[in-house]
Amino acid sequence: MNESDRKFIKASGHDTAYFDTGGNGSVLLLLHGSGPGVSGWTNWGTVAEDLSSAFRVVIPDIAGFGFTEFKDDTPYDIKFWVNHLVSFMDALNIKSASLVGNSFGGAVGIGLALFNPERLEKLVLLGTPAGTFPQTKGLAGAWLYEPSLENMRELMELFPYNTSLITEELVRTRYEASAREGSQDALRKLLPKPSTDGETLVKGFPEKALKNVMAPTLVLHGREDQVVPLRCGHVLSENIPNGDLYVFSNCGHWVQVEQKNKFLKLVCDFAGGGGA
Repeated sequence: MNESDRKFIKASGHDTAYFDTGGNGSVLLLLHGSGPGVSGWTNWGTVAEDLSSAFRVVIPDIAGFGFTEFKDDTPYDIKFWVNHLVSFMDALNIKSASLVGNSFGGAVGIGLALFNPERLEKLVLLGTPAGTFPQTKGLAGAWLYEPSLENMRELMELFPYNTSLITEELVRTRYEASAREGSQDALRKLLPKPSTDGETLVKGFPEKALKNVMAPTLVLHGREDQVVPLRCGHVLSENIPNGDLYVFSNCGHWVQVEQKNKFLKLVCDFAGGGGA
């Protein structure tokens, strides 16, 4: 599978970009994070083929991000994004699936667990916000970003622990996607505007809500994450009734890239046997 395999389908009135490896196996939905130039492919392209040996892998671009349609008059919020995901699943006749959510994508996964639990088998959360925490430099930089190759590289260097993972191709691909009309507007609807006077707080799902997530959940977090702090991983695992936490050393916000082999083994062992 490569980027030219991108398809489109209508969901919640949005032309929705996605990848689908096909097959009759258990469905594994991969949801990307936020950030300028983000898309399903930039988040999951390096692991999609590996996971496809065990699952039918489906990778949508969340409404307003990547190559999925953005509409100025749409009130994007967590309920809309969950409804869009359910509509997307319906369009592909996916009754239920396991879900791997990266950062913001994890928040959408939590929303699915809370609002439509019958559609979710198992949940994997990577670097996912939870509770309330001070806005990090990485999240502030994502809001302040203005499209250019130089600005994209500077922002990307905040994400992995090992910055050698940031290739010229990655910078170019993310920059080109970030320069699409409406892309940065959609992102700024998601993130709080950085305050010029004191601390800016970021709010994920509160502890009270997390206690109602009944799906078996695996929380994966990089110890050196400068975008979503490790404390969020602890908040998730300590409040989700069936939540386990795995912390990766020498790892930032890109668990699936920085610790690819461990990530693949953990996800396959955990989600194997999920139904669709």
